[in-house]
Amino acid sequence: MRTAILSTLLLLALSSSASAQQTRQYINGRSASQTGGLPFSGAVLVGNTLYLSGVLGAGATPEEAARAALDSIKATLEAAGMTMDDLVSVQIFAADLADYAAFNTTYRTYFTREFPARAFLGSGPLLNNARFEVLGIAVKR
Repeated sequence: MRTAILSTLLLLALSSSASAQQTRQYINGRSASQTGGLPFSGAVLVGNTLYLSGVLGAGATPEEAARAALDSIKATLEAAGMTMDDLVSVQIFAADLADYAAFNTTYRTYFTREFPARAFLGSGPLLNNARFEVLGIAVKR
């Protein structure tokens, strides 16, 4: 009985250590040793979970701006071997809340399955006069 308990404890310790040691894969990664460029990576894959940095969407119309941001998110997901349907959470920051309906019309066309959880926030001015900034978390199905 004592041997079985010790074996179980050892297996639990090894499995939790293995999950804590998951490797990280960087998509469009940048490091602190690089002096040029922006100080963040495009996305970080840990296990089956991809954490996507915010991407800007600029354009003459809200639809163009939404497509620009969502196309960038889609490209990053594809680089990690995922699709838009792998997104589980999305945050959208909008310079103007009046663009909500236009964003939604475009957003719907990027998914073939259930929509991810989402927040749409009015932010005021965004970098480079972008209309939107979109970020998310994806988990490979």
